[in-house]
Amino acid sequence: MKNFSSILIIVTTLLASCGSDDSRSCTTCTSDQTIPFTICEESNGNASINGENTGVVYATYIDGLITAGATCGE
Repeated sequence: MKNFSSILIIVTTLLASCGSDDSRSCTTCTSDQTIPFTICEESNGNASINGENTGVVYATYIDGLITAGATCGE
């Protein structure tokens, strides 16, 4: 029974440490053509807006917004 308890503790610890690593950071962007909106960098590196993955790398997406005249993160 002691071995079972030890195994249970190890398995529980491993499962807890392998939990979701869905860290994301978000910033607000504004533009003359839109109301302020939030863009996030998902854990896979892509940009998302309103929870929808754009399929574009975050930095590339932000650069495109800034080139188009948006202001982000200020």
